[in-house]
Amino acid sequence: MLKINPERLLSDLKHLRTFGATGPGVVRLSLSPVDMAARRWLAGRMNDAGLSASIDGVGTVFGRSRNAGPALLIGSHTDTQPTGGWLDGALGVIYGLEIARALAECEETRHFAVDIASWIDEEGTFSGFLGSRSFVGENVDEAVRSARNREGVPLANALKQAGLAEAARVRIDKTRHKAYLEPHIEQGGRLEANGKSIGVVTTIVGIRELKLHFTGQRNHAGTTPMSIRRDAGAALVAFIARVDEAFRQLADADTVWTVGRIELDPGSFSVVPGAADLYLQFRDASALARDGSRARRADPRLQRRRPCERRHDGQRAARRARDDGRRVADASRERGRSARVRSVGTHAERRVTRCAGHRASHARVHAIRAEHRRRQSRFHRRYGRGAYRAGLRSGGEGGG
Repeated sequence: MLKINPERLLSDLKHLRTFGATGPGVVRLSLSPVDMAARRWLAGRMNDAGLSASIDGVGTVFGRSRNAGPALLIGSHTDTQPTGGWLDGALGVIYGLEIARALAECEETRHFAVDIASWIDEEGTFSGFLGSRSFVGENVDEAVRSARNREGVPLANALKQAGLAEAARVRIDKTRHKAYLEPHIEQGGRLEANGKSIGVVTTIVGIRELKLHFTGQRNHAGTTPMSIRRDAGAALVAFIARVDEAFRQLADADTVWTVGRIELDPGSFSVVPGAADLYLQFRDASALARDGSRARRADPRLQRRRPCERRHDGQRAARRARDDGRRVADASRERGRSARVRSVGTHAERRVTRCAGHRASHARVHAIRAEHRRRQSRFHRRYGRGAYRAGLRSGGEGGG
C-alpha cells in the first residue's frame, strides 16, 4: 500500500528552510550563494531517492526517474522573493520528491516514472520563469545575455559564478512527459476562510505589469510655494488613487491590482521630488487583463493633463489561458492611447495557478507554446520585437 512518510517530508521542508531563513520567512534569491547551496542539497536528496539529478545550464534542478516513461512531471520552485514565505514553491518541490519516494517504496507502484523539477528564477530576480521557459523550448539566450538583477549583476555572470555557464539545459520530452502537476501552498486565504484543506485550480490568470515614470521639477521643500510646485511624488500618489477607483469599475471578485514599489528622486525630506516611479501589477482572467487601457477609458480623469508628465517605461504582458487548454489569449497589448504614454517593451510569461504566477504550464504546455509563438510572431510584425525578460499565513507570502 502506498504510504507518504510525513516525518521525512516535514524534515526536508524544514531543512530547506534553513537555506536563507530570515525571521518567519526566507531570503533565497535565484543564483545567490545560498540558493545554489540549496539547489545542490536538493539535487543530493533527489539522487538519494533514486532519481538521476542535475542542475542544468540555467539553474533548474531536475530529477529524472530511472524508470521508462510515460512520466508525470511534478515541479515548482525554491527561489524566493526578496523576503518570501518558506513554503512558497518549496512545498510543491518537496511534495514531488516525497511522492517519487513513496511510489518507489511501494511494490505496486515502483515501476511508475515521476520526474521532479525546481525551476530557476520563478520569482524574477533576473528574468522571470527562466527555468520553465527554457524547459518548454523558449529561446532564453537573449535573457541570459542581457538580464540583470536589481543590483545590476548580469545573469550571464551569475551563471558563470555558479559554474553553470557550460552545463546543458534540460528540455521537455514530449514522448515521456504526459502530465504536469504542481502542488502549492494557498496564498490567498480563501480555503482557510471556508474551512477547506485543499482546492483545484480552475483558471489561469493574465498578468500585466507597468513601470510608470513621473517627471516634475526638483526644488527646495521649505521655500517653494505650493502653487508653483511640480511635485512628481504628489502626482504619483494622486494617480494611484485614480487607478484604484478606475479598476474598481472593471473588477470582479478575482481581479487584483497592486502598487508594489515606489521610488522618489532624490528621496529627501527637504527636496520636492523631481521624478518618481511606480510599479503597478494587475491580474485577471477577463478582458481587464487583456486590455489595461480600458481602465483609462473607464475613468476620463486619468487622461487629464497634470503639471507632471507621466510615461510608461515598460510593460510585461502575460499569456493567459482558460482551464480547458483550448484558448490562449493574445499576449500583446494595444498601443498606448495617450500621446504622453510610451511603451518600450513587452514580456510573455506563464501563469498556472489562479492568481499566482508560476511554472511551465499544464500537460499541454507544448501546444500552448506553439500557439504563443504564432501570436508572438503577429505581435512582432505589428509592433516590432519587444524586450523579453516573470500559504500558511507567514509561510506562503512572497509573490509569484
